[in-house]
Amino acid sequence: MGNIISTFEDLECWKASRDVRRFVMGILKKFPREEMYALTDNMKRASRSITENIAEGFGRYHYQENIQFCRISRGSLHEIVDQLITANDEEYISNEDYQRGRELVNKALLLLNGYIKYLIRAKEQYKNSEVKEEIGIYNIITKNI
Repeated sequence: MGNIISTFEDLECWKASRDVRRFVMGILKKFPREEMYALTDNMKRASRSITENIAEGFGRYHYQENIQFCRISRGSLHEIVDQLITANDEEYISNEDYQRGRELVNKALLLLNGYIKYLIRAKEQYKNSEVKEEIGIYNIITKNI
């Protein structure tokens, strides 16, 4: 039996994306000061965008809007990959940090893509049936999305 999703914090894709954000914030401490307003700032904003968009989409209580916000999060995950490549090329992070970052991003992408597929199926199954805003939760049961 799956879990009832009552908040975005229950989503496995959000949890994995949070791990990405935490990892990025940790490695940014290794960056040189001259990158503070360039790569450091870009990576900080992109990593925060991932979890923020999952949360915002969840709070919309409409499948299509949720899907769109998740797609934005997916784009931010890919942006982080490019930034990790840049950080590695510039030798701000080690190959090990780069590989660990890629692993975390890949896990988050896998879970986020699964969640997007779930939302698409749910939207098709329940056309024109939105969760009522006053309920405040999605009444869904998941099977380890």
